[in-house]
Amino acid sequence: METVVGMTVIAVAIMISVGALGTAIGFAILGGKFLEGAARQPEMVPMLQTKMFIIAGLLDAVTMIGVGLALFFTFANPFVALL
Repeated sequence: METVVGMTVIAVAIMISVGALGTAIGFAILGGKFLEGAARQPEMVPMLQTKMFIIAGLLDAVTMIGVGLALFFTFANPFVALL
């Protein structure tokens, strides 16, 4: 049982860290492309900013799904019931 719980903790840590890393990389690319687009065409900044915030919300949603799964495995571990 200790092995299952230990492996679950490692899996949860990997899920949260990969989600955070992916979101950080996504925000970095998104912000860089937004600044490039704003520098090229300043008159399109409001439209680009709206689209940037929509994509940022989608990036956060994917990470929150991963956090939800990680919390599920932490507090209601279905693998312990199999033992």
